[in-house]
Amino acid sequence: MDMRGYQRYREESLNTMTQGELLLLLYDELVKRLKLAGLELDRERYEGFEAAVDRSVEIIRYLSQTLDRKYPISANLDRLYDYFCYELSRVKAGRNKTELDRVTGMVAELRDSFRQADRNSAAV
Repeated sequence: MDMRGYQRYREESLNTMTQGELLLLLYDELVKRLKLAGLELDRERYEGFEAAVDRSVEIIRYLSQTLDRKYPISANLDRLYDYFCYELSRVKAGRNKTELDRVTGMVAELRDSFRQADRNSAAV
C-alpha cells in the first residue's frame, strides 16, 4: 500500500480545515486520550494509563499556548487548562478513576460548547 498518498491526503485535509474544525479535532483527541486512560486504568495497565494522561496534558498545554490573549475569555480558558493539568497530575499520581471521569466529563462539555459555537458561527 502506498502510504505517501494517504499522508498527502491527511496533510491536505488538515490544510483545508477551519480553525474551529482544528480546535474540535484537538478536543476530540483529548477526550479520546482521557477515555483511553480510564480503560487502561480499569485494566491495570499502568504504563498505558500514564502515557494517555501524559499525552492529554501535552494537548492541554498546546491548547493553552495557542490561546489568542487579546480576548478576555483566553484568561479564563488558561486558568481552566491549568486546572485540568493540575487535576490530571493528581489523577496520575493517585490512579484515581473518579477524578479522571470528572475531568473527562468537564473536557467533553467544553468540547461540546466549542462545537456548538462553531456551528453557530458557521450559520451566521
